[in-house]
Amino acid sequence: MTIRVNGTEINEATINAEMDRARAAGHPEGEQLRDSAIQELILRNLMLAEAAKLDINVGNEEEIIGTLLQQEVEFAEVDEATCQAFYNDNSASFKQGEMAAASHILFTPGEGLAASLVKAKAEGILADLQQNPAAFAALAREHSACPSGKEGGALGEFGRGQMVPEFEQAVFSTEPGKITPELIETQFGYHIIQVTARNGGDLVSFDEVKERLQAYLTDMEGRKATHAYLANLVSAANIEGYQLPAFA
Repeated sequence: MTIRVNGTEINEATINAEMDRARAAGHPEGEQLRDSAIQELILRNLMLAEAAKLDINVGNEEEIIGTLLQQEVEFAEVDEATCQAFYNDNSASFKQGEMAAASHILFTPGEGLAASLVKAKAEGILADLQQNPAAFAALAREHSACPSGKEGGALGEFGRGQMVPEFEQAVFSTEPGKITPELIETQFGYHIIQVTARNGGDLVSFDEVKERLQAYLTDMEGRKATHAYLANLVSAANIEGYQLPAFA
């Protein structure tokens, strides 16, 4: 079926060109690659159309989209009280010298804004694993985009500071033997994580982590605000031939 966004067609040649661009950027082959390309093109179309309505014309497409989001997506920097509350509620995540071992299944939805939208397949697999955790290694071998998938997703042992913050926080706040209850989003994509071992460490003071924690929580607020803005664009659009998974 032909894909149209507010009457504008997204043809196969355009999709293939976007897939080639993703491959050149290092994204792996697989069924997710085509979906990622289509999602990127749909969102790009919507944002460029919105920018045109607002008379934003500041250079190339990337600059136009960046200006649009900077102008239209509003969120506040997280304050110290919010950081303190997060620190208090997640004290197990702020230990020094703590070690863990974990396995993961990585889904790479592509670059750009499409990276925050492709969840449907990963959420389905997560739901299956919550019912049957013993299938983790087999599903990692089948679906993970990480080289560790060949080893059943096993990453071995690591300490604080060795993984990206979102991944680290999820691992060090999950009990050994458990699978994280939600997908974990990082710069690499979406992760399903199974923690296999943990040992304790010394609690780091709030003052030591305050600045990094504020930056992390503010970044999360920015992602939520961007997603909400895109959701509004999608809901107001007439999209034929494709349904964006995050807004299904």
